[in-house]
Amino acid sequence: MAYNPAVVQPMREEVTRLGVTELTTVAEVDAVLGNPKGTILVFVNSVCGCAAGNARPALAAALRHGTVPTTVVSVFAGQDVDAVARARSYFNEYEPSSPSMALMRDGEVLHFIHRHQIEGRTPELIAEELMAVFDQYCEVEA
Repeated sequence: MAYNPAVVQPMREEVTRLGVTELTTVAEVDAVLGNPKGTILVFVNSVCGCAAGNARPALAAALRHGTVPTTVVSVFAGQDVDAVARARSYFNEYEPSSPSMALMRDGEVLHFIHRHQIEGRTPELIAEELMAVFDQYCEVEA
């Protein structure tokens, strides 16, 4: 069952204000993940408290870093069910988790952050992990 769209909208806007592209359909997911260009961060958004208190603030902080992925997209668990399922199919070696984040290049997952790695950690620690991964994998790309 999908969450009430009116309840979810502020949580979506919190991410899209960061310049993150929301993918709400299978076709949109396939257009980005099926033909990857550069590094792609996929953020699986959620209504849970750890998304609000930890994951979204960490994402915001990490995206202010000097080195960031070429593309940053989000899908919303419990809302855009088909889009989320399709996105997860691109990193199906990882247990479904929301919120979560997958950094990918050329269809390969380079780094994955599960919900259990978000819960109980501060946004600052999660952002530091993301920034270190960005520094490692996200080069200045042509």
